[in-house]
Amino acid sequence: MREFIILGYSASSSSSIATLPNPHGSNHSTKPYKDKPLSLPKLSPSKSSPPISTLHSRPPPLFAVRWDPTKTHLSYFADLASKLARDGKFQDFAMVVESVVLSGVRGSEFTAALKLELVAKGISGLLKEGNVRSVVEVLGKVNELGVPPLKLFDGYAMELLGRQCSRLLKCKQVQELVELMEALAGYRFPIKELLEPSEVIKLCVDKCFPKLAIRYACIFPHAHILFCNIIYEFGKRKALEPALVAYEASKENLNGSNMYVYRTIIDVCGLCKDYMKSRYIYEDLLKQKVTPNIYVFNSLMNVNAHDLNYTFHVYKSMQNLGVRADMACYNILLKACCLAGRVDLAQDIYSEVQHLESTGVLKLDVFTYSTIVKVFADAKLWHMALNVKEDMLSAGVTPNTVTWSSLISACANAGIVEKAIQLFEEMLLAGSEPNSQCFNILLHACVEANQYDRAFRLFQSLKSTKVQETFGKKYKGLSFKPTTTTYNTLMKACGTDYYHAKALLDEMRAVGLYPNQISWSILADICGGSGNVEGALQILKNMRAAGMKPDVVAYTTAIKVCVENENLELALSLFGEMKKYQIHPNLVTYNTLLRARSRYGSVSEVQQCLAIYQDMRKAGYKSNDYYLEQLIEEWCEGVIQGSNAKQEEFSSCNKTDIGRPGSLLLEKVAEHLQTHIAETLAVDLQGLTKVEARIVVLAVLRMIKENYTLGHSVKDDMLIVVGEVDGGSTTQNLEVKDAITKLLQDELGLKVLAAGAKVGLDTTIEPGNTTDSDQDLDEMSGRDELPAELIYSTRRPVALERLKVTRGSLQHWLRRRSAPRR
Repeated sequence: MREFIILGYSASSSSSIATLPNPHGSNHSTKPYKDKPLSLPKLSPSKSSPPISTLHSRPPPLFAVRWDPTKTHLSYFADLASKLARDGKFQDFAMVVESVVLSGVRGSEFTAALKLELVAKGISGLLKEGNVRSVVEVLGKVNELGVPPLKLFDGYAMELLGRQCSRLLKCKQVQELVELMEALAGYRFPIKELLEPSEVIKLCVDKCFPKLAIRYACIFPHAHILFCNIIYEFGKRKALEPALVAYEASKENLNGSNMYVYRTIIDVCGLCKDYMKSRYIYEDLLKQKVTPNIYVFNSLMNVNAHDLNYTFHVYKSMQNLGVRADMACYNILLKACCLAGRVDLAQDIYSEVQHLESTGVLKLDVFTYSTIVKVFADAKLWHMALNVKEDMLSAGVTPNTVTWSSLISACANAGIVEKAIQLFEEMLLAGSEPNSQCFNILLHACVEANQYDRAFRLFQSLKSTKVQETFGKKYKGLSFKPTTTTYNTLMKACGTDYYHAKALLDEMRAVGLYPNQISWSILADICGGSGNVEGALQILKNMRAAGMKPDVVAYTTAIKVCVENENLELALSLFGEMKKYQIHPNLVTYNTLLRARSRYGSVSEVQQCLAIYQDMRKAGYKSNDYYLEQLIEEWCEGVIQGSNAKQEEFSSCNKTDIGRPGSLLLEKVAEHLQTHIAETLAVDLQGLTKVEARIVVLAVLRMIKENYTLGHSVKDDMLIVVGEVDGGSTTQNLEVKDAITKLLQDELGLKVLAAGAKVGLDTTIEPGNTTDSDQDLDEMSGRDELPAELIYSTRRPVALERLKVTRGSLQHWLRRRSAPRR
């Protein structure tokens, strides 16, 4: 007969001998079994649960008896285990279960015999005490023995488990909560019913634990949705790095390329202002030979809508891949045109979608009409904006508040106040409820038309009960709540009345609004308009004192005030301060500084100007080079004192090379003026026209002259490189040579000599061609063949034609110019 050890149960832990009720009904007592008991498998928590010290702190079982499973009823041991669980003795409960299961009884059979209400009562007791880990350890043990853990829970125990999960969530114990959810998910618990998944993800995001959020998402069958939630929640907090961690994890854990995830991470790149990253993600998708769907393309174009060229590049790629554009796609293209101010392209797209609508392919929506209206409004084409409104009404599309705002703005930007008010009344008649922006646009219309008094009267009527008198008594529900933009608009209507504007700023605070950077900039502009430069600068300090950092608009306003009051040094000081605080100047900043002077007096002033110009070019802004060229030309011609020898044919206003980049001349001047005075005086005129060459030579001579007055003598000859002797532009080189020779000899009285041709090396890079010496070098070094883009062509000698102005001639000219006139 097979024998097995069964653990006894004692009602009192202090007794040394426990009496085991006879399962066969006899009342004789049983002595403790003195033989060496069979060792039981060691109890250990499941892999997903940490060890629980409380279970192992209980004393070992008091005795063991031999059990013949053929004679012992299963119900007895199920009853014993149930009572152990009811009393919270889960270590003994687990041992009984293990003993029975190892004897050959199936776990499901034993589970059916258990009194589950007693087991659930014991589990509820542990959960009430907050001992969740103990419960998880027991569940792990019985799960290993084939007993389904979920069967041990009733409705009340499940409710208590949900409360413990909520407690962990409320206490923000992220690590413990995620580990608990992982364990319960392994036991097939309905974890989605215990806690809302979005709440757990928000907690992980708030704590900036992307890896925990990823672990939590992976326990759900709809993990791709949760990955999107994780990425988007990090994006809302402008945390791109953890969002990218979640994105990379989604690629590892999800099967295939999920378009929802790609669309979400691209949108998040837009929220975090990292447009280039969105492009890398798109290119990565193409490298995998995966065709994005229309939603991914729309997100990519929307994020990069500020870059018109790239947006249309993506649109063309989408067409080439056979992805059909939807209405949202065309709306984004219109948005890109609006941001770029390209009315012509917007009109073409609008005509295209109208055609598609006429053929039944697409249906224009209110967003389409609102966007094209805004394009025309920004361009002050109010007639065309009103025509779009008629198209909209004819198509049966009802304008919304955004549409009406854009229509009113079109008239406001053009300064047509009466038409703007008329459209506002039409909006009210159509049943569309205006927002604060609509009222602000009306005030803006008055300011644009210089009707400042009317703007203040309208404001007073709008914020009082007289609003119905302004637009009719039938609009009783009409209400207006001023915003910061409202007060900013009114401050512009103050003209140069600083105290009136300051009163509006104080009123803004009184009604619970806070001045923004635009508010302070307007106040500084008003202050500067009255000639109070110190007051304008003090406003910048007040901004910092109020906890607000001045932005590019505030600094540009202060610079403008300094320039208008002819304090250029202070303006340049503010420009340097901007760079110090890493505030990037905009186009207005650069143009304000470049146009600060109507003429130049010294080399240092020109060098300052050219430094700003080059900084502007590096920042990616295009400048109006013509104005700057005129000033530098005038400064250069100042070398020729007491003579009107400046001929009209050499004036830059008569230049015929309109197609050339205007920055070439300025770059050449900047290059030569930055040359140190101790270096050899070499002037490179290659690629310049005769007009530009004249200006560059005069600029160098002016620098030499000013350095001479400061005590720096000429130490070398002046060499002028005209161009290649055998170059393709020989005719142009001859024109430049003749013009420069006449300038130096006839107008300035300098002695010019032909310096002879100088031989140089042409190191033009041409892919695919190598010299013998290059090949020999590769063989000697043992290296592989160089990449095509790094292979140089044959280094042929080039003859450069040069002119020379001798050092003695320059010194004689300088002494003559610096001598006092009689």
